[in-house]
Parts: sequence; structure tokens; C-alpha cells
Amino acid sequence: MSESNQLASVTAGEERSQVVVSDLKRTQIVMYAGASGDFNPLHTDEPFSTQVAGNPTVMSHGMLVMGLASQVLTEWFGLPNVRRYRARFQSPTWPGDTISVTAKVESVEEVEGERRAEVALRATTRDGAVAVLSGSATVLVR
Repeated sequence: MSESNQLASVTAGEERSQVVVSDLKRTQIVMYAGASGDFNPLHTDEPFSTQVAGNPTVMSHGMLVMGLASQVLTEWFGLPNVRRYRARFQSPTWPGDTISVTAKVESVEEVEGERRAEVALRATTRDGAVAVLSGSATVLVR
């Protein structure tokens, strides 16, 4: 089925899940710090993160997790069709984590001449035991 036919058949209740990162590496966190300019020591300085903040190690950026989670949306609907994307960070992620994301279509309706879907997202670690992000998106389904 072509991409346009796949999107045309999107219905409420449909969902997609995928692992967006296996074994999150410190290197990925440092690369994100460089790309974003966010060098907060919680993300980049092991002694600060453990001794001052009391964390087990450095934590990843919430926005890194949000970006990783968006892969489900862009691979399913295509980047040009994502109209809005919001997320709430629920728990930190750490080096070594595997992050899984589930996107579920909540509704599909016609708005201002466009067919739009409202999609809920949930990212988890540790085999789904820890919720790290919840979010929502509005996407075009042509």
C-alpha cells in the first residue's frame, strides 16, 4: 500500500510501538549537548551529577528523549505532516536505558478542510516499567 493510502486508512485506536534507542550511550548525550548548546552539568559532569545532585550518573536531556520519541510520528506520518507536538517529561533517562515509544491515534476528524489525527505518545524504559515522557501530536492524514 502506498504511503498516501496508508495515511488515508488511519483510524482511531490504531497504534505503533518501537524501540527508539537501545542502550543509550553517554556519547549520544554529549553529542546532544553539543548540538543543543545545553551543557548543564547534570548532563555532562559525572562528579557534579553524582556528588552534588545525588544522581546515579549523568542524565540525558529531556529534549533528546522528545526528539527520539518523535521518530515514531515522522516514520508513521512523515515529517511534513506533523503540525503540533507537545511532551511532558516524567522521569529521567540514563546511560544504558532502552527507550520504547508507543503512539496511539485518539481521533481522526476533518478540520478546516484537512483530515487530522490527534495522537497520544508514551515513552518508557525498563521494559515499560518507567514512564519517561507523555505527549500528544496533531498530524495530517491525507
